[in-house]
Amino acid sequence: MAGPMHGVRVVELGLWVAGPACGGILADWGAEVIKVEPHQGDPFRGLEWLFPGDSNPPFELDNRGKQSVVLDLRSDQGMEVMHMLLEKTDVFITNYRPGGLERLGLDPESLCAQYPKLVYASVTGMSLRGEEANRQAYDIGAFWSRSGLAHALSSNAEAPPIQRGGMGDHMTGLAAAAGVSAALFHREKTGEGQLIETSLMRIGTYMLGWDHNVTAVTGEDVAVKGRDEQPNPLINCYKCSDGKWFWMLGLEGERHWPQVVTALDAAEWLEDERFLDIELRMENSSALTALMDSIIAKKSLEEWGLIFDREDVWWAPVQSSLELRNDPQSLAAGCWIKVETSDDGTVEMVATPVDFSISDLAVRDLAPFLGQHTELVLHGLGIDWDRIEELKELGIIP
Repeated sequence: MAGPMHGVRVVELGLWVAGPACGGILADWGAEVIKVEPHQGDPFRGLEWLFPGDSNPPFELDNRGKQSVVLDLRSDQGMEVMHMLLEKTDVFITNYRPGGLERLGLDPESLCAQYPKLVYASVTGMSLRGEEANRQAYDIGAFWSRSGLAHALSSNAEAPPIQRGGMGDHMTGLAAAAGVSAALFHREKTGEGQLIETSLMRIGTYMLGWDHNVTAVTGEDVAVKGRDEQPNPLINCYKCSDGKWFWMLGLEGERHWPQVVTALDAAEWLEDERFLDIELRMENSSALTALMDSIIAKKSLEEWGLIFDREDVWWAPVQSSLELRNDPQSLAAGCWIKVETSDDGTVEMVATPVDFSISDLAVRDLAPFLGQHTELVLHGLGIDWDRIEELKELGIIP
């Protein structure tokens, strides 16, 4: 297969999203990714009841192009096969909790000592360290709630905003894929494998790094403000007459102020003592936001879009998932990728977010059925068919 990771073998012992997201990215980049699952399968498979036609689009996104091998790792025979895989593996990815990995003997200390060239990618909720390393998390817990994101985005509302599925998981998986790439580069130069670690809490902290770095440097908490309290009303969201919203993008407040005034046909603001410079506009943010609201509410989003483009006002529509799917720029940007199906058709999915100019990418297949490749992979390890049948009879493999 094409891709910069062609020739790299990955064993993934993952569940739900963050670990499998890393494996999914590497698979899209051309790596051979073997997904090791228990007999009951990755619990992420069980979400198909949420979607029509017994499909599971979120699982497909993070597991397409992989091979599924089912092993009972609680047995000596299953663990023997697991180590046969690891002996021929470049990268091991897992987001199992540290305590469970230690009980299985698959913790970083054990495997890095046994396989010195192995790149061990640890993806956790709370980290490998600390008293709460084994605490239940998910991205809603460690990324969204605990790292400060939900609070920062609450805008003083009564309830914090609801996170959409997998947001922190996907960012953490992407970070892990970057770490794996760097570790493989290091191994290419030195021959040494190593542990790379990231966590949902760490990624949430980094994503909100502007706020947290202010707190780290000053010791002061960051105040959460509503949309009528923003220091620069030119970088805020506004509602049009048709109920649609857009975001104004005037980050450089002084630079963009004349164009906004012209677009809103509010020349008197240029002489208004409350709005003469960016500091005064910050002091009078609520009043200016209310004035802008009243003007913008008189025209539709389409009408404002034409005016803003004409007057060089920077803006972006607030789009739904379906609107994004139909946005020509999302097609041009490569946000979608076609994946071949078993009936010689194709299905369009979300693309992973990196392209390469020389290494062409091609998703090799849909997500595998549970245990689809067990016999094939085991036979490729040198296990003969008689032994495979024995493992079946013992319940080690399905």
